[in-house]
Amino acid sequence: MKFPVVIAVVLASLALTIDATVYFKEQFLDGDGWKSRWVESKHKSDYGQWKLSAGKFYGDAEADKGIQTSQDAHFYALSARFEPFSNEGKPLVIQFTVKHVQKIDCGGGYVKLFPDDLDQSDMHGDSQYYIMFGPDICGYSTKKVHVIINYKGQNHLIKKDIKCKDDELTHLYTLIVNPDQTYEVKIDNEKVESGSFEDDWDMLPLKKIKDPEAKKPSNWDDRAKIDDPSDTKPEDWDKPETIPDPDAKKPDDWDEDMDGEWEPPMIANPEYKGEWKPKQIDNPDYKGTWVHPEIDNPEYTHDATMYKFDNIGVLGLDLWQVKSGTIFDNFLITDDVKEAEEFGKETWGKTMGPEKKMKSDQEDMERKLREEEEKEKNKEDTEGDDEDDKEDGEEEEGEDDEEPDDDAGIEEDNNAKPKDEL
Repeated sequence: MKFPVVIAVVLASLALTIDATVYFKEQFLDGDGWKSRWVESKHKSDYGQWKLSAGKFYGDAEADKGIQTSQDAHFYALSARFEPFSNEGKPLVIQFTVKHVQKIDCGGGYVKLFPDDLDQSDMHGDSQYYIMFGPDICGYSTKKVHVIINYKGQNHLIKKDIKCKDDELTHLYTLIVNPDQTYEVKIDNEKVESGSFEDDWDMLPLKKIKDPEAKKPSNWDDRAKIDDPSDTKPEDWDKPETIPDPDAKKPDDWDEDMDGEWEPPMIANPEYKGEWKPKQIDNPDYKGTWVHPEIDNPEYTHDATMYKFDNIGVLGLDLWQVKSGTIFDNFLITDDVKEAEEFGKETWGKTMGPEKKMKSDQEDMERKLREEEEKEKNKEDTEGDDEDDKEDGEEEEGEDDEEPDDDAGIEEDNNAKPKDEL
């Protein structure tokens, strides 16, 4: 009689699915159809161009296709609109995948969430946004995940340092903003950071401030150690730091009229003990470090709506890349954390393994080709050296053949003498 339990579980699962709201989803599964849904900004005339690609390695040739930056040293500005909504009283989940096929050296891989009143054709770096989230890499020093929140018209950077992935594989980035003003950052469906808006951003004034009226008492002794008043300097303590070298002798050719009075060189005094200081003892009047009292900050007011954005309506890619090639895919904006997890498993989760294998196979093949080319090059160099040695040997033999034969000349002379005698 386990059927009622099973049915209850199924119904609960269906309820979770039904309650989930997906505000935006983009997987680029319809070829060039994405061009009708995404708008390129015209704010600048030289923005970089986007193309549909799965890259040179992938887990699924079609499912892994996303929009890819295609021109080096360019700004990029692209956005997609959806039905506007507010995240009041519910979670906000932003999720997407990034693949830096080009092994990026400097450039962004983040997204921006804009209000619905954004003019997409004029989107640019100074356009006001609600949230900026995702990886940013530049050299060896900057490899971080941005989480920038706009509060009352000001952009606030997270105070924590969240490391991003810097390899060439596809990675899943997720930001969860909760109505209790907590947040969570996940990479590849694993939590890497979490906290609260009030603690991790400087959006509000401090709750407590130092009491401006409080002052350290004049008799407050915060010295843990003091000089021992009973300690005295030994009579033989004071010795010069340097002394004349006792082994030095005046040179025989020293002329005092010409060179002046001779003085031996100075050397370190082995008896020198440095500056005398009395030994330290515990201070009987020590009261510890004085702590400045704090009071409630009159300028602080709790705001329970820091997490809330009333008119979310556009997702944008506003980037600079030195080396192009980054692929963005599997965008999702929802109010359900479980929905995002499952979507991540169905997309990135299914292709990550095959993608990694394909990349590894390609690298093995490239390595073997390099080894074969190196062998061929070494073979050609060896054959060239052998040919040079052969030619050098032939030249030496030719030179030996051309040398005069002295013995032969002597023989001829000997043979000639009898003829003269005749």
